[in-house]
Amino acid sequence: MLALIQRVASASVTVDDAVVGAIGPGLLALVGVEPGDDEPQIRRLAQRLLGYRVFADDAGKMNRSLSDIGGGLLLVSQFTLAADTRSGMRPSFSSAAPPAEAERRFDRLVAICRDLHPPGVETGRFGAHMMVSLVNDGPVTFLLRP
Repeated sequence: MLALIQRVASASVTVDDAVVGAIGPGLLALVGVEPGDDEPQIRRLAQRLLGYRVFADDAGKMNRSLSDIGGGLLLVSQFTLAADTRSGMRPSFSSAAPPAEAERRFDRLVAICRDLHPPGVETGRFGAHMMVSLVNDGPVTFLLRP
């Protein structure tokens, strides 16, 4: 499991011209699920998403986490993150979890994050064609693995 996180001033996901998830200041996390991702990895990624220090403290240093600032978390499933791009000119998706497995594990990540972060967790729609809009703050972008 991996997540490409971006510190945002705002972000939203639209499906069929309807906004299905939106946040103000916080993190947008594009999440890829790989075969074999299990409960400990999912929990660890949730902890990292909520605890990773990417927000400025009073001195302007990245010392505050999403939990510290009470910001929003927008989780968007993105199987293309798990693609194998090491060779050729076309990605291979053999390193991504099958859709049914990926959806179960993504939903578990969402549930854990919602339990641990009452200020707010929004999502896109699994398997849908989504339009993701964001205002990247910084820009600040990191690739997290459990």
